[in-house]
Amino acid sequence: MPIAKMKDIRKWSSEELEKKLEEYRAELLEQRALQASGGAIENPGRIKEIRRTIARTLTVINEKKKTPE
Repeated sequence: MPIAKMKDIRKWSSEELEKKLEEYRAELLEQRALQASGGAIENPGRIKEIRRTIARTLTVINEKKKTPE
């Protein structure tokens, strides 16, 4: 799954944000499990990218909750 930029994340609907957040969290869990088991990770920087994307997604979710529509 490619890493999303803020401008793309802000275009997503609330339902899509929640869905993507769960997908990113599941991917992070898989990467961490692979790393913990001693397996070779294809891209070690991927964990950092996923964490940042989760943070970006949570930021947009909180922004949408705070602003009246």
